[in-house]
Amino acid sequence: MEGITGDTTATNESKDFSGNYIENFQGKDVEEFYSGKYVSWEKRKNSFIIHGENASLEVTIISEDIIKFRHGNDGYFEDDFSYAIDPAFRAPTTDYKFEELKASFVLKTALLRCYISKEDLSCKILNNEGTVVFQDEKGYHWQDHKYHGGTINISTKVLHKGEKFYGLGDKTGRLNLIGTKRELWGTDCYGYGNDTDPVYKNIPFYMGQHSQTGYGVFMDNTFRSYFDFGKERGNACSFWAQGGEMRFYFIYGPKLVDVARKYTWLTGRPQLPPKWALGYHQSKWSYYPESVVRKLAEEFRSREIPCDVIHLDIDYMNGFRCFTWDKQKFPKPQKMISDLKKDGFKTVVIIDPGIKIDKKYRVYEQGRRGNHFCKRMDGALLKASVWPGPCHFPDFTSKRTRKWWGSLYEGLVSDGVDGVWNDMNEPATFEDGTFPNDVRFDFDGHPCSHRKAHNVYGSLMAQATCEGQQRFLENKRAFTITRSAYAGIQRYASVWTGDNSASWEQLKLANIQCQRLAASGVSFAGSDVGGFIGSPNGELFTRWIQMAVFHPFFRTHSSGDHGDKEPWKFDQIYVDIVREFINLRYKILPYIYTTFWQYSTQGTPMIRSLHMEAHIDPETFYREEEFMLGEHLIICPISEEKAVSRLMYLPKGIWYNYWTGMVEEGQRELKVDAPLDKIPLFVRAGAMIPEQPKMQYVGEIIVEELTLNFYKPFTVTTSQLYEDKGDGYEYKEGQYSVKTFHSETTVLKWNIRQECVGQFATEYNNYLAKFHGLEEKPSSILVDGVEMIKEVEMMGAVMQVKLPKNFNEILIH
Repeated sequence: MEGITGDTTATNESKDFSGNYIENFQGKDVEEFYSGKYVSWEKRKNSFIIHGENASLEVTIISEDIIKFRHGNDGYFEDDFSYAIDPAFRAPTTDYKFEELKASFVLKTALLRCYISKEDLSCKILNNEGTVVFQDEKGYHWQDHKYHGGTINISTKVLHKGEKFYGLGDKTGRLNLIGTKRELWGTDCYGYGNDTDPVYKNIPFYMGQHSQTGYGVFMDNTFRSYFDFGKERGNACSFWAQGGEMRFYFIYGPKLVDVARKYTWLTGRPQLPPKWALGYHQSKWSYYPESVVRKLAEEFRSREIPCDVIHLDIDYMNGFRCFTWDKQKFPKPQKMISDLKKDGFKTVVIIDPGIKIDKKYRVYEQGRRGNHFCKRMDGALLKASVWPGPCHFPDFTSKRTRKWWGSLYEGLVSDGVDGVWNDMNEPATFEDGTFPNDVRFDFDGHPCSHRKAHNVYGSLMAQATCEGQQRFLENKRAFTITRSAYAGIQRYASVWTGDNSASWEQLKLANIQCQRLAASGVSFAGSDVGGFIGSPNGELFTRWIQMAVFHPFFRTHSSGDHGDKEPWKFDQIYVDIVREFINLRYKILPYIYTTFWQYSTQGTPMIRSLHMEAHIDPETFYREEEFMLGEHLIICPISEEKAVSRLMYLPKGIWYNYWTGMVEEGQRELKVDAPLDKIPLFVRAGAMIPEQPKMQYVGEIIVEELTLNFYKPFTVTTSQLYEDKGDGYEYKEGQYSVKTFHSETTVLKWNIRQECVGQFATEYNNYLAKFHGLEEKPSSILVDGVEMIKEVEMMGAVMQVKLPKNFNEILIH
């Protein structure tokens, strides 16, 4: 939603609770400490603790390709507690060898060798080919924190020649992070730009690649953190935190997409969302009163522009009091929501963390009596202003408070609300931007200050919101959106990129941010289409819609005082194109839903930068705008005004132009036509792309026939189609269907095989199969041995024929 106006200039300074500014490293003359020489070692389960003169190093084998490192100053380790690691994660049994050599120790798995020097406890990791993948430069060192106590913990690694870096969540700027320094401290950065840092989310996970080998580093530390990718010194990469313990996981690829999968194995994979959440969302600050909301819904249906969700911003509340309705603006919310449902609309409402100080306000009284609000160092309740005025704020790091917060959703759910949007949860305040550093938190039994809790506050609010909805939704799937987040947020919520602006630069930035989030484990992401701030012209809005069709979270949102952004607010030429692209979103929804299932079960990013698709192709290392959705679609948005064509790069392989059917060979750059009603969109040869009939909202019609688009392969290609009820948990009991299609060609024939798993019975019984890439009508098409050439229709280079949904094999001669 809306942010706080004011100075959002990036700073490389930290501010203590007294208002004093301190530099990241507190000046060059501050003494630094190192682990020192080896003294002794010990083994604990799958961990080896190497004691040095000044600090100890714990190395733990998580799996054959993941190693965990912890550094304990003065020989002591903190309690190994994490909000990021999935509570359901269980490390597998892994074979390894540990050997003591003359000058070092070596720890070996099937894929890696980790050497630990006895001289200074520095580490070096090699793969089986003998490539040094990851190596200490200065290694681990620390400074005593002058102002807050504790230590600033630093790890410095060798930056290899030609190394590239990606990740860190929703960071702005170039997709490749090389040569930059970044900060993680969730910030309400209203109207942020391409140079703004920090921004909203705090995901201390990055991927590096050199020598055709990829790896990842996840520093699990919630304090204010920094990452330097060769900016200060061109031969070093450093990461550090202003407190806590230096604890990080090394994740070996060797492909970057494998690193991303393994990271979500550690930090958790999402549950499937309700299918309607993958439809189109319309939002504004704010739609009110009730008559405006009803008129909005009528406009969508009368204009036949598909839409599944209407969002209500803070003005639906009574004086911005969370969990209330303004009965002047919305006298009968249950009736309104019920009527919207009949017309296919779901309702999502915003909830902020600030609870208005008001003795007559039930939620405030419950929070105060239940001791759920954050306190200052001396025991007084934290008081800060946001939209309702002076507020108190829940301590979401308390399990008891999260449970209480979740209970508050009973009323909204009983009113018919289908999802919740958490905003202002960096946490943001009007006075100082966030809470003072002396605010105290429970941290699930590990008491701490705001310095440690700030970066995880938004994630824990989203967790409480998600779990609260699940408690009352009666077997329906919860839908939660959050603006701020920490690593592991994908287990509970979707995200958006915050308060952007209506500009071509921001369209391009939204593309990069969503790619970066997906690489950081958070695929269910999108931007405020058209820009939250400012008024786009029709061309910019249209081009943004065209891109966002292929982003998992697809929502238009705007600040009402900067102009509305409903699709029909623009000239008719733009309205017609926008309608067709939103129709395209619904048409390929079976493909998008399948891609989400692959993400939820395998951790594969839904959208992927080209360097994740072709990680050894140097041409992809700095490509930013082309991206893939799932395994088989590649998209290149138009990000320049008045452009009617553009250059783009296709990775290795054969690709079909979605619009023309023309076949293009990859591993080259080509110029692609892109008139206003098209954007560059290509399909991998051999792919099967499912399509459903045109509909105004998810579930509007019974799908009696599903279209399967088969693109002639040039190598063996596999595609999948996942289906279930779409809103419930029956799929966990086997009520799902996974269909796998294997497609290959020989000199004389095209062979397609279908394999089916699962108990879910689809409503349709037939496929309309479309075969792309045929130069002429074949002489024969056998379906499970039955000749069907007489039933074939040719539409140019596309052949189509109806098939039974349970076919086993197709042979085309």
